[in-house]
Amino acid sequence: MSNEFRRGRLRELLAAGRRLRLIEVHNPVSAIIAEYANALDQDSSRSLEFDGFWSSSLADSTSFGLPDIELLGPRKRLENIQDIFTVTTKPLVMDGDTGGPVEHFEYTVRDLERAGVSAVVIEDKTGLKRNSLLGTSVEQRSAPVAEFCEKIKRGKAAQTTRDFMIIARIESLILGQGMPEALHRANAYVDAGADGIMIHSREESPREVLEFAAEFRQVHPAVPLVSVPTTYNSVRAGELQEAGFDVVIYANHMMRAALRAMVEVSREILRHDRTAEVESRCLGIDAILSLPERGVAV
Repeated sequence: MSNEFRRGRLRELLAAGRRLRLIEVHNPVSAIIAEYANALDQDSSRSLEFDGFWSSSLADSTSFGLPDIELLGPRKRLENIQDIFTVTTKPLVMDGDTGGPVEHFEYTVRDLERAGVSAVVIEDKTGLKRNSLLGTSVEQRSAPVAEFCEKIKRGKAAQTTRDFMIIARIESLILGQGMPEALHRANAYVDAGADGIMIHSREESPREVLEFAAEFRQVHPAVPLVSVPTTYNSVRAGELQEAGFDVVIYANHMMRAALRAMVEVSREILRHDRTAEVESRCLGIDAILSLPERGVAV
């Protein structure tokens, strides 16, 4: 698939009114699994699949055994994305952390756009990047609104096509700054040229993101809105979409699932001094050999 087609696919799907589900992938094999994943809905009336991929800074850092503090630069992460693109066809959105210094972000936008990435999400924090789900238990600071708007504007100016999207991620609810501040920032970022807004929350209930969506939609009925229901995981994607969200991202589950499986299997092999007890938890060799052609069939 050409980079041009893949890059424009996300914007095309959103323009057509599609409500999208993206899932985290952290290497080519996880992307192949996500590409082919499908299931019937609860009524068994239609087949469901993921619409695209999410490249997570947390998952990429974990793959290298590094803390999630923006140690891996965008070009290093882009090498992995290009390997993913070699074996898949679906669009990809990249978690761009803070975007780095504005002068760096301009080059990042050009690199991602050229590679065929559909969008980058940048969060409105400054200083040492720490994972948002740590909340106020560690020091995290919001970037000044004017400074973050300038980053958005210069990133948009660096683009060479209209396909690529810059999505602004708002951390106000994570940092306990309240709904008015989150909405103020959303309006400013849209005015600065952001192609979409991601609202983040670490609450176990979806209440505050649903409230944000209702308020945001009164002012911006057509701007793409993104949700990441990692902590408020009891809400269904359909409910979020009915509330006004266009994109739902499952941001780290492929990595978390893989890590748990590897931890458990490695312990069981040591405990039993053989592999017989773990074979039922492992994919068969035949399935692995056929994976590049048709994903995992179990």
